[in-house]
Amino acid sequence: MTDAATDSDDASVVRALRRGDEGAFARLVDQHHASLRRVARLYISNRAVADEVVQDTWLGVIQGIWAFEGRSSLKTWIYRILVNRAKTRAAREARTTPFARLDAELEAEEVAVAPDRFRPADHPTEPGHWADPPPELRASPERRLLAREAREHLQSAIEALPEHQRLVLILRDVEGCSTEEVCNALGFQETNTRVLLHRARARVRAALEPYLEGA
Repeated sequence: MTDAATDSDDASVVRALRRGDEGAFARLVDQHHASLRRVARLYISNRAVADEVVQDTWLGVIQGIWAFEGRSSLKTWIYRILVNRAKTRAAREARTTPFARLDAELEAEEVAVAPDRFRPADHPTEPGHWADPPPELRASPERRLLAREAREHLQSAIEALPEHQRLVLILRDVEGCSTEEVCNALGFQETNTRVLLHRARARVRAALEPYLEGA
């Protein structure tokens, strides 16, 4: 979808929300609620508390829709509301690990990964993705078992990432946000976002490769 089409769709949804169109709001919730829950859980370990943050985010959308100026996409604006509320709630939750400092995470030493393992940033369809994807796991019972185990390894590898790397990876590669949307939602500079994403992808691949090669 082009930027112009996205802007037009956003404007239509915003007008409907400002009219109090409950159907438009229900469709917006259906579209984004599951993603917001996943992102909230990156900040807050308790599922019930994370769900409260998501509900509070939707309340913020309803209350703040008249203040939406269209400087970012509606999706980005909603994510920004969520992130701000999740950070505030996480700071109050004694059971939640404090969110790491971004500069400390960027300055940390990382194991280098050869640039040719990734597609270039200007690749027409898959910028920054792996040059050689993992081997296909076909549909035999054995392969289905391996696929399930691979998903479990992938989940573990993502959960083991430093916090900002995990957040950027989830938004970019799981939720499908663009780099610009990630930057706007999190308030990160584009260079920092790309560094975090590269490191996250490298760590996940390094964690998965021995398993996949053995498969």
